[in-house]
Amino acid sequence: MSAEDPDADESEASEEEEEDIRYFVRIGQTDLDGTKSVERSLTEMNGIGHRAARLIAEKAGVDRRAVFGKLDDDVIDSVVELVEGYADEVPDWMNNHQNDYFSGSTTHEIGNELEMTRRQDINRMKMIDSYKGTRHERGQKVRGQRTKSTGRTEGTIGVNVEAIKEEQAAEEAAGEDE
Repeated sequence: MSAEDPDADESEASEEEEEDIRYFVRIGQTDLDGTKSVERSLTEMNGIGHRAARLIAEKAGVDRRAVFGKLDDDVIDSVVELVEGYADEVPDWMNNHQNDYFSGSTTHEIGNELEMTRRQDINRMKMIDSYKGTRHERGQKVRGQRTKSTGRTEGTIGVNVEAIKEEQAAEEAAGEDE
């Protein structure tokens, strides 16, 4: 028996394990990486952070450090159901969209829905001309942060080296033409 035979058996076994992995797990409209752990791949989704991912893995009865793509299909389906029904599983204070303006309900938005509701809320604030809405319109800080020394977007004050070099090049070109 040579030393190469055990390595060959291990490489064949590792190839079989890699073939069993689902590289992409789709939840809603988001493709999650199946090669990462359950907790880490869930946090790639908008609206789900580390705490929510840990709770979802715990409620599904899955080790949060297990590779997401190696799980059985029924376990993955249970995780998907828990993600979609997250708002019903946790208390209201853990949801990310509390007391909706129009319906008054508390929901947990994930994926593209989170971006859409956030954009709608900002547009409503702009339309009613609230303080936060005018700050959003002007591109200034909204939540009471300091603006005297931070958040400056006008650009740097001082010497613009590129403009000076361009002017010198233009003067040299004009001098050579004469």
